[in-house]
Amino acid sequence: MPPTRALHSTLRRTSGYLLGRSTAHVSPSHRAQRYATAAGLEVNPISGAIGAEIRNVDLASKLSPEATTAIRKALLDHQVIFFRDQSLTPGSYLDFTTHFGKPIEYPFVKGLDGHKEIINVLKKENETTNFGGIWHSDTTYFEQPPMGSVLLALEVPPYGGDTLFANQYLAYEALSPGLKETLLTLKGVSTSAKADVSKTREDRIKDSGHKSETLEAVHPAVRTHPETGRKSLYVNPAHTSHFEGWTEAESAPLLQFLFQHQIKPEFTCRFRWDVGSIAFWDNRCAMHNPINDYHGYRRSMWRVTLEGDRPQ
Repeated sequence: MPPTRALHSTLRRTSGYLLGRSTAHVSPSHRAQRYATAAGLEVNPISGAIGAEIRNVDLASKLSPEATTAIRKALLDHQVIFFRDQSLTPGSYLDFTTHFGKPIEYPFVKGLDGHKEIINVLKKENETTNFGGIWHSDTTYFEQPPMGSVLLALEVPPYGGDTLFANQYLAYEALSPGLKETLLTLKGVSTSAKADVSKTREDRIKDSGHKSETLEAVHPAVRTHPETGRKSLYVNPAHTSHFEGWTEAESAPLLQFLFQHQIKPEFTCRFRWDVGSIAFWDNRCAMHNPINDYHGYRRSMWRVTLEGDRPQ
């Protein structure tokens, strides 16, 4: 590794570690606590709202049932989990993800040769638009949106390109009783046509090489997580166009309020990438936004999408 790249890598790892340490030392009554699992993994929350970094695990090795259970629990507790310094082949990466769901082909982007469930999320040096650069839950215009996604960093810029995540349990719980009651009666209409307008990279790729008809699905504005039983907001700026039975004009004021509310800083965390970093998020209760604040650098990730169910 060139000296400059090595320095950048060291600084990014150090700053990310210090961020985890500073946010883990909180009041004993606070929910975000550092802890060790029975499998020997260390779970370090990176904010009070969402996100935890997991250490003391080599994902290239066969995971024990105890480690698999601990990782799944951390995902359900924190909505997005992070790993660092992982060295994985396409095969070992896919093997890791199969412990937590069924990897499926991403419909708009061709997968790797021999590993069709893995796609390359790429921004080239000469590009100015990134992949999915807007707050969203993945492909909610599917009847069965993904349960989650797993992203592995192969190449990263020396700075920038962080990803934000937002806890949609907290976003729902912070609403007034009256608005909660109203939202429980509503269904949001998600359409890939809105994604075309927002210029997310997944749909730019679809337009350039995987043209398809507009996809549309109707889901509850508030969904109940099938594993935790908790309620979360389930609308998002990239895909939700209106409420079922309402016009877009009638829906716009309430949707705009929700779009701004659900990404309040107190519901979020920010993850700084390094080569070998992995983010695994629960698409059923978290939104994410890859920040497009870097240009002239190449950023390359492998992504696996895990099969989901119909939101209830």
